[in-house]
Amino acid sequence: MQFQNLSREPIIDVIIPAYNEEASIAHVIKDIPKYLVRNIIVCENNSTDRTAEVASEAGAIVVSEPEKGYGNACLKGMAYIESLESNPDIVVFLDGDYSDYPEQMPELVRPIINDGMHMVIASRAVGQLEKGAMMPQQVFGNWLATTLIKLFYNVTFTDLGPFRAIRYDKLIEIEMQDKTFGWTVEMQVKAAKHKFRFTEIPAKYRKRIGVSKVSGTVRGTILAGHKILWTIFKLL
Repeated sequence: MQFQNLSREPIIDVIIPAYNEEASIAHVIKDIPKYLVRNIIVCENNSTDRTAEVASEAGAIVVSEPEKGYGNACLKGMAYIESLESNPDIVVFLDGDYSDYPEQMPELVRPIINDGMHMVIASRAVGQLEKGAMMPQQVFGNWLATTLIKLFYNVTFTDLGPFRAIRYDKLIEIEMQDKTFGWTVEMQVKAAKHKFRFTEIPAKYRKRIGVSKVSGTVRGTILAGHKILWTIFKLL
C-alpha cells in the first residue's frame, strides 16, 4: 500500500501501552502484520510482572514509563518516535490485552493511505463483539461520550475504541496532553476541533486476557467515566 503522494511504502509505527500484560503481549505482537510496520513499541507502564521481558523476546522495542497512566504510556511511545532519525507517516495505537485483532491493521490504515483520511477508529459498536467482551458500563459509557461529542462538536463517532490509526503529522498537530483515561476521547475531540478527515472500520473484539484495569473494577469504571466526561467538557 502506498500513499497517493508518495513514491514509497508508508512508514508505520505501532504504540502499545501495557501494564501487567505478561500473558497477552506476545500474542498481540505475533499477530501484527510485520510486513506493514517499521517499529512495534511496547510502552511498559510500571508493571509488576514480566511484561517488558516477554515483549522484548517477542521482538518489540520496549520503553519504560514508571508513572502510571494510559496516556503517560502513549506519550512515552510518542517521545521514542520523536527521537528517531526519520518520522513515520502513520502511528497505530493498540492495546496489549489481546482484545483487539491486530491482523485488522491493513484494513485500519487503508483509508489513510488510499482515501486521504487523517484518522481511523476501529469501532467495536459497529463490529463483531464477542459475548462478554465489553461490560454494560463500557457500552453505555461509549454511547454517552460519543453522543456528547456529536452534540457539542457536530461530528459522529460510534466508539472510543483504543485500536486506531492517525497520520503522524496530525498527531503532532493536536498536541496530546492527557496522562490517564482521557487519552482516546481527547484525540477524537481534538480531531473534531481541527476538522480532521476521519472514518471508522468495524472492529472485531474479544474478551481480553486477564482482568481489565478500568472496567474490571468499580473504582476504575467510575474514574474512567469521570475523566472522559471531564475531557469532553474541558476542550469545549
